[in-house]
Amino acid sequence: MKNWIGRFLGGSDKETEAAASVGTTATIEHDEDMANDVHATFYRWLTASSGFNAQPEQEAQILAEVRSLAADPVCASGLVPRIPELVSQLLTALSDENISTGALSAQVGRDLVLVAEVIREANSAYYRPVTPIETLEGAVTMLGLNGLRMLLARIAFRPLVRVKVQGVARQVAPNVWKHSERCAFAASVMAPGLSAGVFESYLAGLMQNLGLQVAFQVADRVCEGRVPGSSEFGIALFAASRQLSSVIANHWDFPPEVVEAIEQAGEADGSHLAQALSQGDRIAKLRLLLDAEVIEEDDELITRGLNGFQRRCLGKLVDLSD
Repeated sequence: MKNWIGRFLGGSDKETEAAASVGTTATIEHDEDMANDVHATFYRWLTASSGFNAQPEQEAQILAEVRSLAADPVCASGLVPRIPELVSQLLTALSDENISTGALSAQVGRDLVLVAEVIREANSAYYRPVTPIETLEGAVTMLGLNGLRMLLARIAFRPLVRVKVQGVARQVAPNVWKHSERCAFAASVMAPGLSAGVFESYLAGLMQNLGLQVAFQVADRVCEGRVPGSSEFGIALFAASRQLSSVIANHWDFPPEVVEAIEQAGEADGSHLAQALSQGDRIAKLRLLLDAEVIEEDDELITRGLNGFQRRCLGKLVDLSD
């Protein structure tokens, strides 16, 4: 099976693992102030068209309601759609490292939409097949086990983050999804150097913004179609919504290490998986800020906030299609 991380960064498996290891042991500046600068800048950009100077009471009410939802898993999980049952079954099947290509093809073949997605992915510029792939089994072989896992996870989460609601949540949904995809890829690239699971890191990256979409629905209701625009509130909302995401992930029986990573992301003593997620989150936010021309390549959030391997990942994220 081809190693997708090696392809993603344009090097061999050994080169990739060595780069990740060097990147995580290098002496770089990762202070809390710089991390908060990234979160604050991203929040201001994300909510630019809807932000306003809210009253402290409104900010407090929103945060209190989001935290209250995090204490009620049943209610919280009821605010977002469930992952399709077939996709859930497929992801379970994919946990078997010894499953055959034929068995995988048979599972995917039960849904024509999935068949089309898998073949399209295998023929994408990312995989660059020499000749067009026209069969499901050929596509499954091209993607490999991890590639298929990640594609299915992405298909499953796309409608969950792109919620069919009105107001602020609807406005920010496209960019929240872009961040989720890029965070998932970046976290999985960071994972080997931190001795964290690649697919688990990818899954945590996709899952961590689910609570944020719910939080924006709460803010939209409290502020009647707007959201507080202050940086301090944005940082607090990201933290509260991530806790909400971890609660929903736990209620849906996600792997315990994924739930823990989402909960601990940003903490200095978090698990290795949490550190991979935190790094992926920062890289993804910086990628979107660069794409939107909010910051430049020589911004200190990049030059001082990322090491060489992380900057390489940042550069590769531009190749991801929406």
